[in-house]
Amino acid sequence: MKSWSKCFVCAFALALPLTVGSALAREIVPAPQATYEALFTPGDAVDARLADLIDSAHSEVLVNAFTFTSRRIGRALTLAQARGVRVEIVADRGQTLELPGSAVPTLARQGIAVWLDGNFAAAHNKVLIIDGASAQGAIVTGSYNYTGAAQSRNAENVLIVRHDPALALQYRANFIRLRDRAQRYDGEARTRR
Repeated sequence: MKSWSKCFVCAFALALPLTVGSALAREIVPAPQATYEALFTPGDAVDARLADLIDSAHSEVLVNAFTFTSRRIGRALTLAQARGVRVEIVADRGQTLELPGSAVPTLARQGIAVWLDGNFAAAHNKVLIIDGASAQGAIVTGSYNYTGAAQSRNAENVLIVRHDPALALQYRANFIRLRDRAQRYDGEARTRR
């Protein structure tokens, strides 16, 4: 009897529409052409896969980052910008300014547009939006920080959703909302405020 009631509650909860207290929240209906790729560490070369996705960008790469120390992903972002792709990063303020190995200051000094988000206890998003408004776009999300530890020492997950422009627009709108509340950063050290 207990197992039946748990299943009934789960089925009922899954039937409810997504109701989150955000103007950006929408019921997620997968696009018929959408594809999904799940990656996990340890085991999968997530850093290489993310660099490949960035290398395939045509117009835009938007990055939400909590901790960012990966040279491979940083190099891919720098090369994307050099070939004319617009690259923007919204990074956690504390992790950027206090983590000695953060790649974000270097990326900012190299001309990538960076904003630091200190509006929350943690700007904990880990998202890439690649050519989001196009039918070929991709969204990358999951627990994976852009770090060597995430690749080699942690148990992490990544979900890559391709060919779902409506979902990409939701993620893009959230990126813009966070960016517009964050502080522009030029790569120079600043004290935490």
